[in-house]
Amino acid sequence: MIYNTINQDFLKTQQYRDAVNLSARGNLHARFRTNPYPWFQWVFDHIKLPPDAYVLELGCGAGWLWQENIHRIPRRWRIILTDFSPGMLAEAQKNLGPSGRSFEYREVDAQSIPYPDRMFDAVIANHMLYHIPDRAKAIRDIHRVLKPGGKLYAATNGENHLKELHELTDRWQPGMSQIEKKVFRADEFTLENGAEQLKPPFSQVTLDIYEDSLKVTEAEPLIDYILSMNIAGPARYEPEVLQKLHDIVKSELSKDGVFHIQKSTGLFIAIK
Repeated sequence: MIYNTINQDFLKTQQYRDAVNLSARGNLHARFRTNPYPWFQWVFDHIKLPPDAYVLELGCGAGWLWQENIHRIPRRWRIILTDFSPGMLAEAQKNLGPSGRSFEYREVDAQSIPYPDRMFDAVIANHMLYHIPDRAKAIRDIHRVLKPGGKLYAATNGENHLKELHELTDRWQPGMSQIEKKVFRADEFTLENGAEQLKPPFSQVTLDIYEDSLKVTEAEPLIDYILSMNIAGPARYEPEVLQKLHDIVKSELSKDGVFHIQKSTGLFIAIK
């Protein structure tokens, strides 16, 4: 349980201090996905709102959802992008600044949303609810700031997401995947248990699955992904330890030139 008390500081000051780790993971998914339809376009397809909607995103990260759909955003939407990491907000501003669209940026803890009741038509929380220590409080606060009929869009992963990658990581550093799950709280809000957590305040919850997998054909992007998730960071490993990781990955790729990884990802839509 010790990891649950330190992970917020770790996430803010190390893992999501900037977009380096997030970009390493995004690169693997973007380059080696088997679904030709991009994830962020798929998510945006689900966001059905009035032409003058007021939208709040919690955990906006580098702003990729909006960057990849910039020409699809209705002109009258008002959008507030928030993150608990000032470094990630800076990345979002850098990515979205050239777009010419107006966004508001604010550092926010999702456990205490600093906005009035019934303010927003939609709250977006993509791959971030599992990071929150008091998730029930955050879900109640999301419900509070939504207008009647407002929608929460919450993306997350399933229990077997990237199973083969985690197995490979454990061959390199036995037990590392279990430690990372505790630090990232990745098994606390999943496709399997998320609806149960959302239903106390939300009357209607649906789930849509994004069908995809990875066929990785290059070693370096896979290694970069593994190191981006590792709580120690690559600089803390001796050269021989890093070489072991390279050897394991290259051995897998040498079998048939492809390392297959299953994905389990989807989007909850909860209506107030």
